[in-house]
Amino acid sequence: MAGERSLADRLNHLFARYTARSGQEYSNEHVAAAIADTGVTISQSYIWQLRKGKKDNPTFKHLQALAGFFGVPVSYFFDDEVTDRVDQQLETLRDQRSRLDEIASRSEAQLMAMRAGELSPDRRRLVMELLDVVYRQEQAERREGR
Repeated sequence: MAGERSLADRLNHLFARYTARSGQEYSNEHVAAAIADTGVTISQSYIWQLRKGKKDNPTFKHLQALAGFFGVPVSYFFDDEVTDRVDQQLETLRDQRSRLDEIASRSEAQLMAMRAGELSPDRRRLVMELLDVVYRQEQAERREGR
């Protein structure tokens, strides 16, 4: 699978799989700034060029810095076996993270229900009305694609 992937493919795959806690993909600017904090100079436009395949021969220090940001060995970018192994590990971590998020979400809902059960009937109605308003707002935002 990895053998036919270019540097751009591999780098884009890391961007897609290694996301912020929010699930959002890191921007080229964020990655460039984080790498700059380590003492290596790299611009967001250079990262963009690497991701688009317009540049495909980065320096070893840039590969090291990118690998360091994503937490992968530098050989990820040129060794098919390492790429495949790391991709499998990233997929496993993503699955585990998803399961943990689901468990945390259920726990939060259970805690909310327990707390609501201890409220007076009037306060429970108030909480339910507030929850209805928030729910309708979120559903509208989802329909609008926000």
